[in-house]
Order: sequence, then structure tokens, then C-alpha cells
Amino acid sequence: MVKKLTIMDIAKLAGVGKSTVSRVLTNDPKVKVSTREKVQRVIQESGFIPSKSAQMMGGGTSKVIGIIVSRLSSVSENQVVSGLLDIIYANGYDALIMEGQFSASKTDEHLLVLQKRHVDGIILFGFSDYDLTALELLGQKAIVIAVNSDVISSVGYDNDGMIQQAMIHLQQLGKQHISYLGVNPEDKTTGLMRLNAYLDYCQAHQLVSRYETGELSHHSAYDLTDAVLTAETQAIVCASDTLAIGVAKRLQELQRYDVIVSGIGASDMLPFIFENTFSIDPGYFQAGKSAAELLFKQLSGEQKVTHLVQAATIHMGLKAE
Repeated sequence: MVKKLTIMDIAKLAGVGKSTVSRVLTNDPKVKVSTREKVQRVIQESGFIPSKSAQMMGGGTSKVIGIIVSRLSSVSENQVVSGLLDIIYANGYDALIMEGQFSASKTDEHLLVLQKRHVDGIILFGFSDYDLTALELLGQKAIVIAVNSDVISSVGYDNDGMIQQAMIHLQQLGKQHISYLGVNPEDKTTGLMRLNAYLDYCQAHQLVSRYETGELSHHSAYDLTDAVLTAETQAIVCASDTLAIGVAKRLQELQRYDVIVSGIGASDMLPFIFENTFSIDPGYFQAGKSAAELLFKQLSGEQKVTHLVQAATIHMGLKAE
């Protein structure tokens, strides 16, 4: 059986100390170029693969970023994760993904596990009523997505801008009787902020508001559609594509093909199944990339606490005249 080489073996072969090998493995800039090249040549020729624990004992890092999502089933969060992973992998790191399930206690448990595993940084998807204190203790090693914090960096979405873009687009099409279907205002972002954006827009442009809020599900939106629909209704703005699909389904059954439906999320399913629909793209993928890039800048000491707001755009053009 061939003996598995250790850091001590590499040190002897290279004619340097064990600590020097450790510093080379952790990319310590203080190591002389000639020494670094000699150690790296021995490592390459010997086929030595350092364990993550060995690198950490030498003062290195785990090369792992922890990600705590709210729901693994969330299409929007999965788009953000795709952006995160692009940057994480490009930097030579691995990702450890955990699901908080909108539970504060479970999310805190995940944070504790990630800290015990000595991950280099943590990116957490925030949600209403979650106390960020435990995450904020991590300082520069943490980023929160979708909610704000005065202590750590955050990447959020332009909830006002999303609704405004949908309303502006509909008014440009000559629509004035525009209803709204949203999420329970107890949810401060998808619920309250987007509802307030609709109400503010209606007031500013002298439009009659008509709205309902419910659960974030197709079924809830389907059931509530009749409550925001009148003979004059020309369009229904929804707080998410999930809701828009439920509304469009109900309108199809009622044969109200004259009503335009807008959503938020830029999913491909909405326009594929239903005519007279369009969606606002919150920039989920780009938000993920921005969050990961910001974290790596913080880990290297290049960036201090920063708050970014991802711009939204109209994702799909209108299907009908």
C-alpha cells in the first residue's frame, strides 16, 4: 500500500518547514515567490491533495460558503441561488445549502451548524419577523437577501419599482381600471410594500383602487380573482407570478380574455400557458451574483457594509394587442 503523503512529508521533500507549506496552501502573500514555486512543484509532482481541515489548521479557510434559503421549492430563490453559485464556484469555493422553511428556530439552528463547520461566509434569505441578531454577529462574513439590516450588508429588491413598472406599462396601453391581488400584508416585502406601491400609484394618478390579499399560492389567487373583478376591469396586477397564474386560470374559465394580467418573477410558465400576460423581472439571478461578489469583497477586506437594491425590468412583452 502506498503511503498517503502529509504536509510534513511535503515539507521534507521541499526542504522547508511545515508552517511554510501551510502558508503556501493558504495563499499567504508573505511567502517568497521562489519558495512558493518550489513547494507547489513538489505538491504537483507528488499528487498531494490537502484536506480542508489541514488547510484550516494551517490558518486557512474551509473554502465553503453557507447558504440558507427560505424554501427549496421557491422558483425565485432558486434563481438567486443560481447567481450565487456562479460566483461561488468561480472563486474556487463550494456551497452548503440549507432550508429554513420560514422557521426562525430552524434558521438559527442552521446558522449554528454552519458556524461549527467553520464556513467562510453565510448568505441568508431573510423573511418577515425573523430576528437577524444571530446573523449580524458574523459581521463581514454575512450577507442578507430580501430584507434590510443596519449592521450587515444586504441585497434587496425594488418592490416599489416593480409595481410602478407594471402600472405604467398598463396605462401606456390605455388601461385605467386596474385591480391588484397581493399577499397578506404581514409579509413586509412581497405583501405590504407591494400593496402600498399599488395604492400610492393609484392615488398619485387618480385611479380607483380595488384589491385583495391572501396566501402566496395559485389556489388563493384563483379563489380571490372574482373579488377584484368587475365588468369594467381591464387589468389585474399581481404581487407574484404564482398569483398571476391563479388569476389567469380563473379569467380563462370566465372567458374574460379582455383582462390583462401582470405578475412579478419572470417565470416562463406564465406567458407559455396564458395569453394577455406579462411579467416584471426583479433581477433575481443578478441579485444572487451581486450578493456573492459583495461577500467575497468583504472577506478580502475590500468592502465594508453595503446595501444594494436590484433594479427590476419588464421581462416579457404583452401577448395581445
